[in-house]
Amino acid sequence: MSKTDISKLFLYRYRFYIGYILLSIAFVALLFILPLISPNGLSTAEMQSTVDSYNLHFSSITSGDLVDLPYHILQKICILFFGFSIYSIKLPSIIIGLFLGLLLILLLNRWFKSNVALLASILTVLSVPFLYLAGSGTPLIMLVFWPTFLLWLGSKIQGVKKPRPLYCFVFAFALLLSIFTPHLIYLAIFIILFAIVQPHLRFTIKTLPKFPLILTILIILGGASMLLINIISNPSVALSLFFAENFNAGDYLNNIKTAIAPYFSWGTVLEGVYLSPLIGLATFAIALTGLFSTRKGFFASRNSIATYLIIFTLLLSGLNPDSSLLLLLPLSILIAHGLRYILEKWYGLFPENPYARILAIAPISLFLGIIIISDLSHYIFGYRYSPAVANQFNDDITLVSEELDESVSLLLESGSLEYQFYQVYEDRTHNIKVVDKVPNNLIGPLATIGKWSGEEEILLPVSKIITSPKSYNSDRIYVYNISDTEE
Repeated sequence: MSKTDISKLFLYRYRFYIGYILLSIAFVALLFILPLISPNGLSTAEMQSTVDSYNLHFSSITSGDLVDLPYHILQKICILFFGFSIYSIKLPSIIIGLFLGLLLILLLNRWFKSNVALLASILTVLSVPFLYLAGSGTPLIMLVFWPTFLLWLGSKIQGVKKPRPLYCFVFAFALLLSIFTPHLIYLAIFIILFAIVQPHLRFTIKTLPKFPLILTILIILGGASMLLINIISNPSVALSLFFAENFNAGDYLNNIKTAIAPYFSWGTVLEGVYLSPLIGLATFAIALTGLFSTRKGFFASRNSIATYLIIFTLLLSGLNPDSSLLLLLPLSILIAHGLRYILEKWYGLFPENPYARILAIAPISLFLGIIIISDLSHYIFGYRYSPAVANQFNDDITLVSEELDESVSLLLESGSLEYQFYQVYEDRTHNIKVVDKVPNNLIGPLATIGKWSGEEEILLPVSKIITSPKSYNSDRIYVYNISDTEE
């Protein structure tokens, strides 16, 4: 009987291709059903982003309104083409999330062996922070997208004898676009300083062809000049790009504590839009293993960059706690380092025993399966049923679209975010009429979101209360009918 050569088996030869195909199918399917799973509704930040995107016009762009411009353009296109709904509001993040997931996979596959890159990619793109970013209709995902894109482009330039000029040009344009995302101007400064401090990167820059290097520098200087002109003509842009809204220097350390708290709150659920813990204990242990495993070759660029990014993110979190989600990128790198270290130690115990390597598949698969299932269940059920988090989102838009018709006038406080948001809803759907005071010639029903607490008193009797399956404020919409007073 002849021995079977495992290396010639179809499943063995194409195991990584099959793994990436299965991961891609699961990843894409999960992203597109995210709005139907969790979170169950929209947050205040998502409503504000929707208003900003819809009110974006060519004149506002030419006048200097460039903050988060790429995201807002995409969100407005989605609303115009797919109607006004929770899904269309979140669709830009889903689309960018697809590219971000692909970039993370390409980046890890660039720096690590296929087996390590595949396992680390699974843990990263199916983690709670990644799913939150990809399912949130705010520009926050750009805070992770741009650094990941720049790192991948940098990996295509570094370590190559003759880097393609195209990658240098794209890197320069990506760096230019990234500085219009709040706080990422610090990333541009960080990249420049990192390139100066890191020996390998200094050597790579010296060996670059002169023409693309000069052109790249000119593009970066041109972008910096455009930013400076924009800030001079519109000073409020500087506050948005450099600091958070209502930033107070005295709150810097408290902001850092607030930012990192969701990552280490394994025993409790903190109140806010972030479901704690953002990183499971098992995943954190792998990342910690990866951090310790890089201590010997720390000055290799892929080793030190994770540590530098963590420090950079912590400093950035003092300005805005939301910036802590950038930790997803260095954590993915450390997870890959940790998995590489664990696999190498296991294979080192049995260097010439193929059966030991095959037997390792079962516990590794079980371990990863438990982590993935626990993360998904934590994300889905936590955002739906944990009061501290679920009540940061509301499903009012669903109730309004399903329960109210075009004969209803929706009374909202003038100038409030809800008033601006439902003005966009009225403009896109024509299902209701948004008003800021009780019309004198009111004909038909009048509705309010929550019991009316405005200055103007409503004397009409309540004819209907529409409820929401939330633990707090379940009486979401009050409907008053003028016909009740005429009887």
